[in-house]
Amino acid sequence: MALIRYLPFAGIVLLFIISLGFWHTNNWWVVSAVIAGALSIVGIVDLLQTRKALRANYPVIVHFRYLFEAIRPQLRQYLFESDEDKVPFSRNQRELVYQRAQKLPETRAFGTQRNVYAEQYEWINHSVAPTTLNDEHFRVVIGGEQCKHPYSASILNISAMSFGSLSPNAIRALNRGAKLGNFYHDTGEGSISRYHQEYDGDLVWELGSGYFGARNADGSFSPERFAQRAKLEQVKMIEIKLSQGAKPGHGGMLPGSKVSAEIAEARGIEIGQDCISPPKHSAFSTPIELLNFVQQLRELSGGKPVGFKLAIGHPWEWFAIAKAMLKTGILPDFIVVDGAEGGTGAAPVEFADHIGTPMREALRLVHNTLVGINVRQQVKIGAAGKIISAYDMARTIALGADWCNSARGFMFALSCVQSLACHTDHCPTGIATQEKSRWKNLDSQNKAVRVFNYHHQTVKALKEVIEAAGLKHPRDLGPEHIIHRTSSVSARSMEVIHHQLTPGSLLDEDNLPDHILFQKFWTHACPDTFEYCLGDA
Repeated sequence: MALIRYLPFAGIVLLFIISLGFWHTNNWWVVSAVIAGALSIVGIVDLLQTRKALRANYPVIVHFRYLFEAIRPQLRQYLFESDEDKVPFSRNQRELVYQRAQKLPETRAFGTQRNVYAEQYEWINHSVAPTTLNDEHFRVVIGGEQCKHPYSASILNISAMSFGSLSPNAIRALNRGAKLGNFYHDTGEGSISRYHQEYDGDLVWELGSGYFGARNADGSFSPERFAQRAKLEQVKMIEIKLSQGAKPGHGGMLPGSKVSAEIAEARGIEIGQDCISPPKHSAFSTPIELLNFVQQLRELSGGKPVGFKLAIGHPWEWFAIAKAMLKTGILPDFIVVDGAEGGTGAAPVEFADHIGTPMREALRLVHNTLVGINVRQQVKIGAAGKIISAYDMARTIALGADWCNSARGFMFALSCVQSLACHTDHCPTGIATQEKSRWKNLDSQNKAVRVFNYHHQTVKALKEVIEAAGLKHPRDLGPEHIIHRTSSVSARSMEVIHHQLTPGSLLDEDNLPDHILFQKFWTHACPDTFEYCLGDA
């Protein structure tokens, strides 16, 4: 099947050979020989170059795509959707990443393409007294009093993407880019592969319900295997995956036919064996057991920061975890909030479109809850969900995050073209595939530099946004800085962040904040169960 991609090029070469044989009989054969010969040279150059995997995977014919995209701006208003249409990312969003990854000019002429008087419009207010910041390398120290080895993280990092979902060269490029830019690379639940370790970039080891890399033969958690890997110097933090935004509450399976020797090695399973990620964990079943598991992993790792990632579903389940923090005294070092707008290689349509809380609402709920139980200063919050630009970061931090993660942004930096073929194993760029004939053409050295450039330029842009707002650090951002018009005649701070809790305001259950979620669900959350409690907790 892989050879089909080269048939057009092979046909051109064959036409050139035939044309040479008949060129002396007719002028048309001369023209054919010249054209086919020129295209053959283009194809040979495509195959030999290493900068673009698309050219190596689709010699000659890929240039028709480039031509099509080059003339697209002129044809767009007649034949194509707007550059602002997001499916799921707009052309303008992708172009911004491509420009930053290649260090190309990213300025825009002739003003915004957005309708600033639309009923839904959002912006950040600027200051008449902008600041000047000397440092753009914003860092976040993660690790509370119960942690022995806090980690200083970048304000922008690579979100969870597993080896198996991504190709070897994609993992290599991401990790080397993280090393160059001093930011972290989340392993995804597929565990730590040999490709994650080649360049020694900082890793956050995500531990999902399959406990890959730290499991017994029956799929249960293995403390011994976990400790062995968790103590690697390259592993900076441990992240327990409770759920992910794209398909919360749904397990997954990698068919045995796709479980290669390398995937089996990374995940600790048998070659050719179905690789199952259950919908829920077997190491704990209650909020208190979850926090005990956090403490266990912290001890087994030698005191490294341990936290969890979740997409918010039933609010009383999240409140139950918060109450378990109060009851046990065990605090996670961090929480990563994943929004329903998050992506994955393959998700059922119903889960992708209709299950899970969007990141902005979820993030504000988590932030307010931690403030309300008076532990916000000890627990850091990360957030992920369609974060591409510096403005996306600024808005997310204003909602309550300490740092941001991006998956698809860094995929675009690797040259992802949003072909939406991640689940087919036929990714045209060699990023989301295990087909060697495709991923071998992805130059990990070149793409690593693009990953570094995208991170550097985006954080630099964030610095400029912070300066324009008259602030001294991203942590100074608050809901008062982000304005969201909710009708054609009114503009105010975003409705989702209108309610702000005060420290300790959830500790008195007889005087709860005037917010429907807290009023209705806080007293029905119990630290001993994830179930809805009919009586007061």
